[in-house]
Amino acid sequence: MQQRTRDRRDSESDVLVIGSGAAGLTAALNLAEHAKVAVLSKADIGAGSTAWAQGGIAAVFEEGDTFESHIEDTMVAGAGLNDRRAVEFVVENAPAAILHLAELGVPFNAGDSMRFHLTREGGHSARRIVHVDDATGWAVQQALERKARAHPNIHFQLNQVAVDLITDRHVENGHSLQRRCHGVYAYDRDEGRVVRHMARATVLATGGASRVYLYSTNPDVSTGDGIAMAWRAGCRVSNMEFNQFHPTCLFHPKIKNFLITEAMRGEGGKLRLPDGERFMPRFDSREELAPRDVVARAIDHEMKRLGLEHVLLDMTHLDADFVVSHFPTIYRRLIELGIDPTRTPIPVVPAAHYTCGGVLVDLKGRTDLPGLYAIGEVSQSGLHGANRMASNSLLECLVFGQSAAQDIAAQLKDLPEVPPVRPWDESRVTNSDEEVVVAHNWAELRRFMWDYVGIVRTVKRLERAHHRVALLKSEIDEYYSHFRVTPDLIELRNLVTVAELIVRSAQARKESRGLHYILDYPDMLPQAVDTVLAPWG
Repeated sequence: MQQRTRDRRDSESDVLVIGSGAAGLTAALNLAEHAKVAVLSKADIGAGSTAWAQGGIAAVFEEGDTFESHIEDTMVAGAGLNDRRAVEFVVENAPAAILHLAELGVPFNAGDSMRFHLTREGGHSARRIVHVDDATGWAVQQALERKARAHPNIHFQLNQVAVDLITDRHVENGHSLQRRCHGVYAYDRDEGRVVRHMARATVLATGGASRVYLYSTNPDVSTGDGIAMAWRAGCRVSNMEFNQFHPTCLFHPKIKNFLITEAMRGEGGKLRLPDGERFMPRFDSREELAPRDVVARAIDHEMKRLGLEHVLLDMTHLDADFVVSHFPTIYRRLIELGIDPTRTPIPVVPAAHYTCGGVLVDLKGRTDLPGLYAIGEVSQSGLHGANRMASNSLLECLVFGQSAAQDIAAQLKDLPEVPPVRPWDESRVTNSDEEVVVAHNWAELRRFMWDYVGIVRTVKRLERAHHRVALLKSEIDEYYSHFRVTPDLIELRNLVTVAELIVRSAQARKESRGLHYILDYPDMLPQAVDTVLAPWG
């Protein structure tokens, strides 16, 4: 690599992976045999969404189950908007991905007569969810972390808040280059300033954007950073109107984002109103096993109809030992909060959970910007369509993490060297004396997104959201141009960009399909067409 003067906190590597969840670590581990890899994490390594995933990973292992069945279930859940090539690619690579995790030490629950215990979740026509009790994501994260930490070619950079991708416009004068990504500028929390992380190839594995909503099951880091940065760098985004709301987030005054896994409904849990009435049979023949969008809308309808703050998920009719042994993590947490799920129903409410749209990529994870890849929840690969089916998300991270790594490794020797990149310029900004503006705008953004661009939408609500997001974006952009960046300001800037993309995409779709349900257009159009937004017009 070229030698150049740089700050001691700057870094240069063959490949830069932004994000340290299942997608990022999978890519890093597959690349580390061929290249020097830097992995950036916004906070600690395990602070992303992977460790929060409770349910499991979907794959065909059960006798009588087939790839075709898993493919069709995914297409049905995605309301036909899925790219069938992507679905086939992921489903057919699923068993090998899970076997590889088992080799890394993930302690998947064993079955009585087969290697893995398989459970069932909404939208699946067979038992095909491999799991580690009710804490699969945590077990996967731990196994990948152990392997990555031990590899000499993987270097972690923690507490790095990505600001903007480094492209040809950031190259020092005198170097005329083709359009390409050369890494990222990131705010170093430890140093309190922006540094450069440069690489010959960059992988976005930054997760989703569910923190754009007031109520979310996601960790605080899920602020759409990768989507916003890719958009500003000239990449197309697709299907941003499809925000999945998990039907069953715990309703509790002290705990705002504790997920009650879908597997509880898969194992017989029933949704009830306060008077004990089951309501899902009135909405769908699949009852509690209907896809998440159907269940979330049903709960939202009943809450609004009756003026409820929550509904109830009832496990009390099941054997107590079964509930405790199958859902130990949830059981322990609920007991700490004074709720015994074996004796009393669990209060639940829908919450923003998963971003089905994102940066448009191909089957190798390549974006519109040469040198830039996007994998996992940050991307729109074609797998999910208009609604993500349960337990396909970790699977996407594993399969596309490997696919992107293989593509980068195959052309590594031909990738151009990193050119001289300008340092971050703070010569025309000052420290802010009005941090309250950031906090106020953050709260306002998440509130109107929840009220106007939530589970059920209308044209009028979207118009109101469009007007508010435009005003807020203008105010935030002006603030950003005058003051030094902080982690909160960086996240707010990204969230308002993502909010604008969600609203624009929702306004463009004149139908109800999957997660996008709009009262003015209740029917689904005959042809499924992706919503694609381009920065250039």
